[in-house]
Amino acid sequence: MKSMRLSVLRESGRRTAVVGLGIATVVGLAASPAQASSWSSTLVGARAGFESHRWYDLGGSTNITFTDCNSDVQVANVTLRKDVDWEVDPTYTTASFTNCFNGTYATSSGNWGDHGEGSYYFAVNSVSSATLSVRTLTVNY
Repeated sequence: MKSMRLSVLRESGRRTAVVGLGIATVVGLAASPAQASSWSSTLVGARAGFESHRWYDLGGSTNITFTDCNSDVQVANVTLRKDVDWEVDPTYTTASFTNCFNGTYATSSGNWGDHGEGSYYFAVNSVSSATLSVRTLTVNY
């Protein structure tokens, strides 16, 4: 009788451990953050038409932030573009960055929704003949 109780307790303990492990696995997978990447750089003397380097995005939103901007004009228009071989690159919404001109720690950012997997870059336009410098730019995708 005693060995039967131990056997039932062991079996019950194993089931509890398996169920607990299964729940922990599901919760862990559900709580895992989405794959996200980023890169940071500076801009010095960028003119209208400047294009950033390309990055490969598996899909998802894109956020571009400029910190501490300097230019003769107080606006930088930033456009997200998708690099498409042998075609005109699609242009997505243009964000007007103005706040980043308000001091060393002032930032401006633009957010773009999911445009699918592919190679992306941003273009700076409408700076006219002025040059644009940005102490820190960050792209999160």
